[in-house]
Amino acid sequence: MGPRNLATDCHLIRWRSSCPGSGTRWSAKGDNVAEARFVTYETVDDGRIARIMLNRPDARNAQNRGLLVELNDAFLRAEADDDVRVVILGGVGPMFSSGHDMGSDVQRREFLPGPEQHPTRRINGGTRSAAESLMLQEWHYYFENTRRWRNLRKITIAEVHGTVYAAGLMLMWACDLIVAADNTMFSDVVGTRLGMCGVEYFAHPWEFGPRLAKELLLTGDSLSVDEAHAIGMVSKVFPVDELGERTLEFARRIADRPTMTALLIKEAVNQTVDNMGFYNALNACFTLHELNHSHWAWLSKGEWAVGTPEAGVPSWRDAPPVQPRAKDNRELTP
Repeated sequence: MGPRNLATDCHLIRWRSSCPGSGTRWSAKGDNVAEARFVTYETVDDGRIARIMLNRPDARNAQNRGLLVELNDAFLRAEADDDVRVVILGGVGPMFSSGHDMGSDVQRREFLPGPEQHPTRRINGGTRSAAESLMLQEWHYYFENTRRWRNLRKITIAEVHGTVYAAGLMLMWACDLIVAADNTMFSDVVGTRLGMCGVEYFAHPWEFGPRLAKELLLTGDSLSVDEAHAIGMVSKVFPVDELGERTLEFARRIADRPTMTALLIKEAVNQTVDNMGFYNALNACFTLHELNHSHWAWLSKGEWAVGTPEAGVPSWRDAPPVQPRAKDNRELTP
């Protein structure tokens, strides 16, 4: 594989190459066996609240494989700890998450064979080829990971700020509650910049509503935090410089509920939504996502798994700034 075509974690990769390659392991009470590089973990209030922070501020918390594996380990650590009642997920730096890593040096080293290749590149389909490899790797590390976090046996709160892009939405939507800084915007640009029908965990119609989901995916426009609060996606909006402390105050309110009560409230709502079709819709849309990859791979004769300028999709590297959603289209900046 030439470096010209290696750009991302199973997205802007040569289709013919496999995705070969575990992360930090935690005990419920003890220290991690290997030092985590990409997330931080702490507990407060005598262990009642766990705070997990994405910790790649230089990469705007882009989700490389190491980060996702460490995040899963951190969630499982909080789940295993019977003292923990609420888990907060936030991000260090200027934004919560810019989405999947689109080709940083760290990502490249994790992907390519060599001493720094991530071990998960050699399991869970990593040594298979073509569509099978991509589908299995994305199922394990993007799709099923996110659904596992959604069903964590603890109440989870996403603490977001800045612009939340694409796969950043997946992490946020996996949480039971979302609180946001007053500077937050939400945008999924994979349709306009990669020619994809959405991210792997396709919760858009359930979180935005059907028509708004179509509009945001077709235009790539961003949703403001006030609009997100108005539609019920965001529970609380706090001043950005007070976000950490105000989120902790909110988490303390939730932590005061009896643990069985909190768990059954979560389970009742999740099971209701699943019986309305959410679970099966996620499965179906993940399959469509993989079909979308295969379409671009077919058109590019096996070179790319996403849309490219040669196929009529503008390059994501040269994309203009995201436009805020406007009531009147003429309000948009040309």
